[in-house]
Amino acid sequence: MDPSMSHMSSARWMWMPTEPPTIMRMLAWHPQPVPVLLVLTLLGTVLYLWGVIRLRRNGHPWSLAYTGSFLGGVATLVAFSATGLNGYAMSLFSVHMVQHMVLTMATPILLLMGRPVTLALRALPSASRTRRVVVWMLHSRLAKILTSIWFTLPMFVFTLYGLYFVAPLFDALMNNWAGHEFMLLHFVLTGLFLFWPMLGLDPSPHPQPAPLRFVESLLPMPFHAFFGVTVMGATDLLVKTFAHPPMSWHVSPVADQQLGGGLAWGFAEIPSLALTLLLGVLWARESHREARRIDRSEARTDDSRLAAYNAMLATLSAQDEQAGR
Repeated sequence: MDPSMSHMSSARWMWMPTEPPTIMRMLAWHPQPVPVLLVLTLLGTVLYLWGVIRLRRNGHPWSLAYTGSFLGGVATLVAFSATGLNGYAMSLFSVHMVQHMVLTMATPILLLMGRPVTLALRALPSASRTRRVVVWMLHSRLAKILTSIWFTLPMFVFTLYGLYFVAPLFDALMNNWAGHEFMLLHFVLTGLFLFWPMLGLDPSPHPQPAPLRFVESLLPMPFHAFFGVTVMGATDLLVKTFAHPPMSWHVSPVADQQLGGGLAWGFAEIPSLALTLLLGVLWARESHREARRIDRSEARTDDSRLAAYNAMLATLSAQDEQAGR
């Protein structure tokens, strides 16, 4: 029996594509048994847009840039989990690696730049139970653990090294629909928990000064670079899932894996650089706002001192007049 046919039959549950990959085939809609990630995405989008509409009806503005960024994150999530890209990611390591990089890096950053937590706190009535639950969750011990750099960075590193170099784990997850959906959800959540306190755009369980956030943004870069270089140089397959692409595609599994390593190394640096530049801009803005606040405080202090000095002079003048009489 053709090994590629065996591979195809073992993963028929994903309706894996049989034709060679093209741009149009990758962008075509790709059916799934139960699209959990897609349903969660659509639910989050509806709630976000509801919050924007509610704010505007109450006469409060909400930046179109925030909304556009959030919808951009939604678009990347849908594009890489509900189209042919998701199907080809089941057969080609290179496509899977692009999917991994986008869902872990680009999608979370775009979603977080939409400031969903701020929107929820502003849109929900102050006395509502839902808002109290959101505030409680922000201050909960679990939230502090999940967003701590001591948890998020090791989880980020595990998502790169543990997932692919502990081969049985990856192959087990890719062997069934539930495992594959869990993996995609894990990619998104890993990025969200890592970048949420790092960006500092929303209230978070770990509010940090801009310089520290800037330093933390540099920490994942070496792990990404070393991972990409390691995969590029590997001459043996890391996992069995991609060992037998359809023969008609004329794809070498090892060459495709090396291509995936190059994509991981090159692609991941773009969001990392963009994040670093963004944090640099935010740092500069925070410094400017702090300088203006200090200037205003000093101006108010000087005004009060001048008023007190003038009052003292007026008092002394009045005392002199009384003494002269």
